[in-house]
Amino acid sequence: MRWHKRLLAAGAVAAVTLSAAACAGGQVRGAADSTEPAPSAAGGAGNAADSTFTYVPNLDVVTDWDPASSYSNEIIAMQNIYESLTRYNPQTKKAEPRLASSWTSSPDGKKWTFTLRQGATFHTGKPVDAAAAKASIERTIKEGQGAAYIWSAVKKIEAKDATTLEFTLKYPTPLDLVASAGYAAYVYDTTAASGDLKKWFGEGHDAGSGPYTVESWQKGKETELTLKAFDGYWGGWDGPHYKKLAFRVTPELTTAWQLLRGGEVTFVQRLNAQLFGEAANTGTVQTSQTPSFQNLLVLFNTADGPLKDVKLRQALQKAIDYDGLVAALKGAGVAASGLVPEGLLGHTQGMTPKQDLAGAEALLKEAGYGPGGKRLELSLTYAQGDSDQELLVTLLSSALDKLNVKLSAKPLQWTTQWDQGKAKDPAKRQDVFVMYWFPDYADAYSWFVNVFHGEDAVQFNLSYLKDAAVDKEIDGLPALTATDQPAAEKAYSGLQEKIINEKAAVAVPYVQTYQRAFAKSVQGYTDNPAYPNVVFAYDLKPGA
Repeated sequence: MRWHKRLLAAGAVAAVTLSAAACAGGQVRGAADSTEPAPSAAGGAGNAADSTFTYVPNLDVVTDWDPASSYSNEIIAMQNIYESLTRYNPQTKKAEPRLASSWTSSPDGKKWTFTLRQGATFHTGKPVDAAAAKASIERTIKEGQGAAYIWSAVKKIEAKDATTLEFTLKYPTPLDLVASAGYAAYVYDTTAASGDLKKWFGEGHDAGSGPYTVESWQKGKETELTLKAFDGYWGGWDGPHYKKLAFRVTPELTTAWQLLRGGEVTFVQRLNAQLFGEAANTGTVQTSQTPSFQNLLVLFNTADGPLKDVKLRQALQKAIDYDGLVAALKGAGVAASGLVPEGLLGHTQGMTPKQDLAGAEALLKEAGYGPGGKRLELSLTYAQGDSDQELLVTLLSSALDKLNVKLSAKPLQWTTQWDQGKAKDPAKRQDVFVMYWFPDYADAYSWFVNVFHGEDAVQFNLSYLKDAAVDKEIDGLPALTATDQPAAEKAYSGLQEKIINEKAAVAVPYVQTYQRAFAKSVQGYTDNPAYPNVVFAYDLKPGA
């Protein structure tokens, strides 16, 4: 099951525009609720040797401590505690060394050999060798939770010697990208606990090899989690580094901004347009805007109800005010072109949609609805508290009202929205389902296999699309990506044409832009869209 990730997408990322309450089941807290002292140094206050980087999320940080199944907000901490074999570099659009110093693949893409760097140790004191890496990945596969599906191509893993890890695959897959995934790719010490390892993790212990280890975890407190430098980190601690990383949960955007402006915290994940504009004009603060790999999907029910008629789905696509929505986002989103965001293999130019109310009206009339015809009534669900999605709903409702279409939109907490979408009784499902999506690793396959591949038991195919030809093409994508990228580009383009234009299963209004605000003293910050909302604190330098 993959609900943890959707909590991140529908909650932590979407609800950053909340002004009062957090969704996705997170306990609501504010600065006034704190009973424990905040970390003493933030964003370079004090000397560089003891400075603390204080990250301000708006929801609880940890839902699952197990690196095998972790699939939610805790990625912002886990990526600083754990490491994978590779890390995706958005500038080169390739995987780069992390725990593996180099790797090779066979011409057919079915055998991959990774050479591990020497000298890395787990926080438990044990060496990070090929046998340990093999054991951790095999445990993740066996657990079969979260994003474990990323390893589905693996047939066999062998530790040839202490530094050589060999994968034999069932079918070609770009394993260097898979190994860089934000979830389920972590290498960890499976021997860390003498008893139940999952229970041990759940108590707030870690068994990673990253630059930071858990110092304290106080679930429900404002400063929920504090990480400290792992002295034995293979990268070393020469030069200026943040030696502590604290996560201070602050649902109120205005409170978060006040804390940043006052120098009490270092980094605010996202502000609304007004506060972000203020941050850009504040001397003690710096801002950044980075294109993300996260887009908004408007999924239409292709299986049941009135939208079973493709003409009505196409009419809804044309009714969306794409330009108006992007303009209203004021820089927090850009127009989408197809399902795959720019920067990933499979992105297709020339698929940016435009509103066409005359075309929508003509399609409605063909189906017997629209002005002068029957009134069409549709239900839509979206994330409670997400002002960006609420804006979409407002614009769409207004446009449809002029076309004699009544849109009944319900804002729901993610678990409620998702449960309704998965209801076994089709009559209990919605006509339109709105949610964000981003890939588990920097590859477009995630959208297609998770959201549009036919499913017997519904998980994330919330358009309920079932098409054997589409499924077959989706199944072939990993092999093409590993062995013939031009052919993969062509396949992705063709699939988007089918899914968006022919099947009209989805509309894609925009791709999010990450807008960050952080202390002027922070040096070296860059956003990596392959790891949503993660700050790699070790790579930063605290300034005066």
